[in-house]
Amino acid sequence: MFVRTYAGAIVGIDAAAVTVEVNIAGGGLGMYLVGLPDSAVKESEQRIRAAFENSGERMSGRKVVVSLAPADLRKEGASFDLPIAVGILAAMSRVNAETLAGTMFAGELSLDGTLKPVRGVLPMAVRAREEGLRRLVLPAANAAEAAVVEGVEVIGAGSLKEVIGLLNGEREMTPAVPADGEPFGAEAGRYEEDFADVKGQTHVKRALEIAAAGGHNVLMIGAPGSGKTMLARRMPTILPPLSREEALETTKIHSVAGNMAAGGLLARRPFRAPHHTISQAALIGGGQSPRPGEVSLAHNGVLFLDELPEFGRSVLEVLRQPLEEKRVTVSRAKYSVEYPANFTLVAAMNPCPCGYYNHPAKECVCSPGAVHRYMSRISGPLMDRIDLHVEVTPVPAAELSAAAPGEPSAAVRERVVRAREVQAARFAGTEGVHTNAMMNAAMLREYCRPDAASAALLERAMERLSLSARAYDRILKAARTIADLDGSEKIEAHHLAEAIQYRNTDILQG
Repeated sequence: MFVRTYAGAIVGIDAAAVTVEVNIAGGGLGMYLVGLPDSAVKESEQRIRAAFENSGERMSGRKVVVSLAPADLRKEGASFDLPIAVGILAAMSRVNAETLAGTMFAGELSLDGTLKPVRGVLPMAVRAREEGLRRLVLPAANAAEAAVVEGVEVIGAGSLKEVIGLLNGEREMTPAVPADGEPFGAEAGRYEEDFADVKGQTHVKRALEIAAAGGHNVLMIGAPGSGKTMLARRMPTILPPLSREEALETTKIHSVAGNMAAGGLLARRPFRAPHHTISQAALIGGGQSPRPGEVSLAHNGVLFLDELPEFGRSVLEVLRQPLEEKRVTVSRAKYSVEYPANFTLVAAMNPCPCGYYNHPAKECVCSPGAVHRYMSRISGPLMDRIDLHVEVTPVPAAELSAAAPGEPSAAVRERVVRAREVQAARFAGTEGVHTNAMMNAAMLREYCRPDAASAALLERAMERLSLSARAYDRILKAARTIADLDGSEKIEAHHLAEAIQYRNTDILQG
């Protein structure tokens, strides 16, 4: 007997529909899987046989052929256990084959027949809806995550027995509902950390505000204990709340990575802070079974790299493409996948190996050569791609003991949201451009025209600081953001002057 059912295969952060065709006929014994299955899919035969025995079923004694179509798409992971098992049962007339129509299945089978959660169910639910399928049956632990997709009925099952009962009409199961996640809008802006906790550092807070408003990358340089990490961890508190579209895309990435323990849409912008021992594959994505890296897990949020010079040089260099293109393409011999990577880079570093170069109170013990070698761990092309360079100086003890708190994150976020609204109106109808940092050369000419005095100021700065053409563009983009925060339609000289000061890299010259 021949039957057909449906499954999903993860491709990047999306899912492709897979038709699971099962044919049972005479002329042989055993189970044969075709359609580019990986080792995990091939091993499903043993899991399915054991699950059948412990669920009161028996595998067919005849030849079972399972085809996963399209045949040229590689199938990976254990999520194919359930659709294959259901297809075999339907071909054996143990479940009603007619109930398989319009249903996608996903789930890993334990040997005792229970269903284990799998990754990537959110993009599978989206694909099921796009394919016109009305129902998605998967492990109960994944149900709340997939239920956020409207237009498809999500059924969470605990075991193969429950699925059999559902398909035979012997068991009624209530469709899953989305988990009670954090609300969107202003309510999603509640954080335990706040800018008000940071005493002093007004100029650094200003730089982070500009970075948040225009989507710019920022580098903080300062002595140990000056507050770099504290400031970076509060960066998400001043970013605009996620829209539902951003939340869905961000959640899909984390679903594919297997990070969705609670289910529901992510309501807060991600903050990722990998250790400096991270590998290229972990940062950029990939691996034998491709998964998103830290740059993609930080999509629509913040990627914080603390102790920047301590990262491997080759690891840092792979950041060039995502910083420019806001996406990353991982190509290997067996696959090529693309992940979104539209993040704000916040980096922190000491000015020298001992950490006290240019310190107002402590003496640096590093030689000029040691300082230069330390700074040269970061290449010029990567430094060019960081829009704002700001020095973080230690806060005096008298200011630390002051009782008055700083400006709260909510107040800063209001200004950031207003600036983002200006940019949204400016770039309306332009695909792939949402902030000033994403402007191309044509947009720079249209929206960032300095007057004669400002142009002369910028020319002098370029000569004095020996800046590149890329730095020229990034200064203009930062000046445009400063003007937006100021409510100005034109870029004035003081906007440009403030942007230039964030490119003053004298401290990096040793």
